[in-house]
Amino acid sequence: MRKIIVLSMISLDGVLQGPGGPEEDTSGGFKYGGWTAPYGDEAYNEAIRKELQPADYLLGRKTFEIWENYWPTHGDFWPSINEGNKYVLSTTRDQSDWKNSTFLKGVADIKKLKKSAGSDIQVWGSSELIQLLLEHDLVDELRLKIHPLTLGKGKNLFSNGPIPAAFTLIDSYATTKGVIMANYKRAGEVKTGNVGAE
Repeated sequence: MRKIIVLSMISLDGVLQGPGGPEEDTSGGFKYGGWTAPYGDEAYNEAIRKELQPADYLLGRKTFEIWENYWPTHGDFWPSINEGNKYVLSTTRDQSDWKNSTFLKGVADIKKLKKSAGSDIQVWGSSELIQLLLEHDLVDELRLKIHPLTLGKGKNLFSNGPIPAAFTLIDSYATTKGVIMANYKRAGEVKTGNVGAE
């Protein structure tokens, strides 16, 4: 079974909207596009380089359309995005001229994809899709870049309330600019008890 891995740049309050630039996603009047720009350093850049290695991708329609209009002509920075398989969850589209793009209609299609043979599947951006995946317990790993700022409003990683789930930290470090790189894997059900009890 293939893993679904969510890669997300988030603020301390969980906002993931428009990290890359002012015009990336202004929906809802969001005015802080490009908020990750001040936080780059060598450790951050190295993490990004590793994540740009060949993979398959699962995207929401809005993220796909942003990418579809940009990456085909900017592939020298991220060659594998054009060559990789792109699976797009959409109820309004079923085709694209961007090569290796396949459209899915719902959760059943995602579950079928997850059970198929192939490489792990990365989810970038796509806040509504991430909500759906978390709601249906389909996320195997969260690779978070937690930035030291709050944004108040904007699309949020956990805005719809995922199902209760436990995760195990598998890797973490902080960059020189204070970004916490934290990778978690799914680890069963939430356990409860009394603090301090043996």
